[in-house]
Amino acid sequence: MTPPVCREKIQILMKTQHIQMTPLILTFVSHFGEMGSRWGFNRTVGQVYALLFVAEHPLHADEIAEHLSFSRSNVSIGLKELQGWGLIRQSRIPGDRREYFSSLGDVWQIFRVVAAERRRREVAPTLTVLRESLLAPATEPVDQYAQERMREMYELVDLANTWFDDLQRLSPESMAQLMKMGAKVQKLLNAKDRLFGVSNNSD
Repeated sequence: MTPPVCREKIQILMKTQHIQMTPLILTFVSHFGEMGSRWGFNRTVGQVYALLFVAEHPLHADEIAEHLSFSRSNVSIGLKELQGWGLIRQSRIPGDRREYFSSLGDVWQIFRVVAAERRRREVAPTLTVLRESLLAPATEPVDQYAQERMREMYELVDLANTWFDDLQRLSPESMAQLMKMGAKVQKLLNAKDRLFGVSNNSD
């Protein structure tokens, strides 16, 4: 009789060996690769992640390389970068020396991770440069004017950064509700502007 662990291993291996690359999946993977550069990673990394995102079961590196027609080394580099972003999980199967990879299951968690990593790589350095520039002595009029403009930018970026911290604390349900409220909030703000505009004119 086959031990339970071996049966589970065989079942997982059978599932992972047959990933059908349908036209739908190929289109998604290709598009995600092109979009990857806009998100902060290259085409190869984007396609590796897209494949893991739509795969029903974890895949090992050789499977990924075969399905995407990438070299094993490029896949390994891509997986390491995705691990650095915190976008994929690594697991093992008892009796199998290979490492298996899967994407985060919750799409809202994926959004949080990507947004947080982009903030760390892009927003945080910008705030640091702006702070240092604002603390630098400005004796020339041109520098004083430049600092005034930099202060405006710093206040806006810092406000957005603080708002993002608040957003990260929300549950997925609350975040979805907040996004759906976007148009309603804009209408309320427009109504407020009209209201105060009338009041100011009456004074």
